[in-house]
Amino acid sequence: MTTVHEPTTTSAPAGAPVWPASTTEPVRGDLAVGGVPLAEIADRFGTPVYVLDEAEVRARCRTYRDAFPDADILYAAKAFLCRAMAHWTAEEGLGLDVCSAGELELAVTTGFPPERIVLHGNAKSPRDLDTALRLGVGRIVIDSPGEIARLAAAVGPQGRQKVMVRVVPGINAGGHEKIRTGTDDQKFGLSLTDGHAAHAIARILGQPQLRLTGLHCHMGSQITSVRPYVVAVRRMVGLMSRLHAQHGLVLPELDLGGGHGIAYRPGDPALDVTDLARRVRTELAEACGRAGIPVPRLVIEPGRAIAGPAGVAVYRVLAVKHTGRTVFVAVDGGMSDNPRPALYGVRYAPRLIGRRGTGGPARVTVAGRHCEAGDVLATDAELPGDVRPGDLLAVPAAGAYHLSMASGYNLVGRPPVVAVRDGLARLLVRRESLEDVRSRDVGL
Repeated sequence: MTTVHEPTTTSAPAGAPVWPASTTEPVRGDLAVGGVPLAEIADRFGTPVYVLDEAEVRARCRTYRDAFPDADILYAAKAFLCRAMAHWTAEEGLGLDVCSAGELELAVTTGFPPERIVLHGNAKSPRDLDTALRLGVGRIVIDSPGEIARLAAAVGPQGRQKVMVRVVPGINAGGHEKIRTGTDDQKFGLSLTDGHAAHAIARILGQPQLRLTGLHCHMGSQITSVRPYVVAVRRMVGLMSRLHAQHGLVLPELDLGGGHGIAYRPGDPALDVTDLARRVRTELAEACGRAGIPVPRLVIEPGRAIAGPAGVAVYRVLAVKHTGRTVFVAVDGGMSDNPRPALYGVRYAPRLIGRRGTGGPARVTVAGRHCEAGDVLATDAELPGDVRPGDLLAVPAAGAYHLSMASGYNLVGRPPVVAVRDGLARLLVRRESLEDVRSRDVGL
C-alpha cells in the first residue's frame, strides 16, 4: 500500500495537496480515503456520493488553532454544514460563523454552544434575528444602518446583545469577481472610505441595548496571498484609532473574516496559514503600537480551507461521446450537486478509480447530466483514453461549496454525505429521494 499525495496523471508541478492526507492507493488504479476504498463506498452508497474525511477536518481545525493560539477560530458554516461537521468543529475548540436561522438552529440543536456562534449577512430576516436572540448567539454582525434600530428594538429595553460592524476595507481580493466582497461596489458591509462605517458605529454607541465588541471585515473567497490581509489589518486599525480619538472607544475584537484559498488541482497555489498568522500578528501589533491602542483579539473565519480538501466527490460515468475534437465524458451528477464550474468557471482534476486505465492519456470534458450546455464539471481534464460507461471518477477538494449550494434542478436529488475514518464509513446525510420531493409538493 502506498500513500498518495498527488494521485494524478497530470505533469503539473507539485503544489498544495488536493487529496486528503489519508489517501492511499492500496491497489494500482484504486484509491482509499480514511482507510476505505472509494469504489467500495460507491458500491455501498451509490453515486454520486460525497466522502468526507473526519480526520482531515479535525487536523485542519488544529492547524488553525496552532497557527492562531490567541485568536478565536470560527468555522464558516456556509462552506458545508451538517450535524457531524458542527460536532467535530465544536470538539476541536472552534466557534461557528452562520448566515441564517437554519444554519444557527441546526448547530444549536446539535449541541453547539450558542455563545461561540456569530451571525452575519447583508439582509438578515426577522426570523434570523429573532432566532439569534432566542438562542443567545454570541455576536451579531451589523451589515447596514437599518439593522441598528431593528436589532435594538428586537433586543428590548432590558436586553443586551454583543454586536460587530462589518466594514468594507476597499481591497480587491478573491479568485473571481463574483466572490470578491472587499470593495465598495458590492452588497456587503459599510464603507470605510465614505464614512458610512464610522457613522454607523456612532449610532450603535447611542443604543444601550447593543454592546459593540469589535470590527468585522471579509474581502472575498479563494484568496491565496497574505498581502490583502496585512493591508486590511492596517486599514482596520486605522479606523479603530480614529474611533478611539473621537469617542474614547477601545474595541477588544477584530474579525478578519476568511476566504482562505485552497488548491483544486495539482500545482494550484493555496494560502499559507502559518505565514498568514505570522504576518497578521506582526502587522497588528505594530499598527496598534503606532496608534497607541491596545491590540484586539483576532477572530478568523476559515470555511473552505477546513472542509474543501477533506471532501471527495465520486461519480459514475454514464456515457462517452466524441463530438468534433471534443470527447465528452458524462457522469451521473453535475451542476445540481456542484454549481461552481457554471458559476465561477472553476477547474478540477478528476481521476479514474476502481480500475487501472490501459489507454494513453486523453484530454476530455467531464460533463454533468443536466439540461444545460454549461453543466460541465471539468474541462481539459486528463483521463485514460479507455474511459468508458460504468467507470468511477473521483474529484478531490470537493468538501466546500458543493452540497451547500446544491439545487433541485431536474429533480435529480442531492447526493449523500459519507464520513470515513480508521477504515470505517458511515452515513452522515442520506440521499434525497423522490419521496422527499413529493412530500414537499402539497398542491394539485
